[in-house]
Amino acid sequence: MTRSARRIRRMLQVTGAGAAALVALSACSSSDSGSGSGASSSGGGSDGLSGTVNVFAAASLTESFTELGKEFEKQHPDTKVVFNFGGSDSLAAGITSGAPADVFASASPRTMKVVTDADAAAGTPATFVRNQLEIATLPGNPDKVASLKDLTGSDLKVVLCDKTVPCGAAAQKALTAAGLKLTPVSYEEDVKSALNKVVLKEADAAVVYKTDVQAAGDKVAGVEFPESAKAVNDYPITLLKDAPNADVGKAFIELVRSAAGQKVLTGAGFTSP
Repeated sequence: MTRSARRIRRMLQVTGAGAAALVALSACSSSDSGSGSGASSSGGGSDGLSGTVNVFAAASLTESFTELGKEFEKQHPDTKVVFNFGGSDSLAAGITSGAPADVFASASPRTMKVVTDADAAAGTPATFVRNQLEIATLPGNPDKVASLKDLTGSDLKVVLCDKTVPCGAAAQKALTAAGLKLTPVSYEEDVKSALNKVVLKEADAAVVYKTDVQAAGDKVAGVEFPESAKAVNDYPITLLKDAPNADVGKAFIELVRSAAGQKVLTGAGFTSP
């Protein structure tokens, strides 16, 4: 091979290597651009989170957590949030009996303690909101209920939550603080059931949470009473030790405790811890 031919061959090899490098660089640039665009459009869906997260939550969190669940799925398109709302005591019993759950949000530290005492919580539960009691009456408050004492009249059909659930325990604490005794027409399994008795006009009044009165809108009227300040409930939340989808559970808790999550919760009538 002549010296001229060898020089031409070297030039072709260099040119080919340079072209390959340019193709690789172009591919990397295109990939980077695409991933940046994808992260922006998916709102955080490129973080690898996927699958179902099972959240056991107090009944009083129904409206706010449902909203947060939709927001979470929007941020993480490959996930699905499944809620089990109910009385905190029955939820805690289910968890300690082995029900598959990732997150537990309770309406009181007492019911959360059932879970921590069973060594079913991962880490220390954190209080994320507080809630206060309010009297729910029929629309327009036709019985002119103005205080907790007014509920003790024999002519009123009053409903309370069962004493074993947080709203019922709080109501008993408020009644004790007021020095009052009240015999309801029924004790309900959770706060939504108690409220529903008034909504359906099966009761004249119920002692529930402010958040539930607010969520019911014009279906009930709300009456505040000073003794409720003696029975404010802290709401703790925790990841569960045997969580089937711990990563997604952690992310959901992060949303609940974030500024955006707190905005939804305080908008529903809860107060920040």
